Amino acid sequence: MRIDPLSATLHALADPTRRALLARLALGDASVTELGAPLDMSLAAVSKHLKVLEGAGLVSRGRHMQWRPCHLEAAPLRDASEWLEQYRRFWDRSIDALADHLATIQATKKTKVKK
Repeated sequence: MRIDPLSATLHALADPTRRALLARLALGDASVTELGAPLDMSLAAVSKHLKVLEGAGLVSRGRHMQWRPCHLEAAPLRDASEWLEQYRRFWDRSIDALADHLATIQATKKTKVKK
């Protein structure tokens, strides 16, 4: 069964180790060894995380002589960000409505205190 791209991206982002790998790759290409250096796990475990990221289209692997760099592919992140944006707008509207309601309550209290 094929998973849709947004679900694959969100699944990949659900793990903090994979998010750390993406954060490192945002700084530039790196080998598996370089990516695994700050992590407390085997290179095999790092490779498994990279496979999930590759499956989601978030990482690609190249080959330059003996060096096999991993590269961040940001397009799926843009798609996830666009999907999340609609919910940010919902929360902004909800928070604005709450702020308006609280302002009304405070104004009513001030009016009652002055009487």
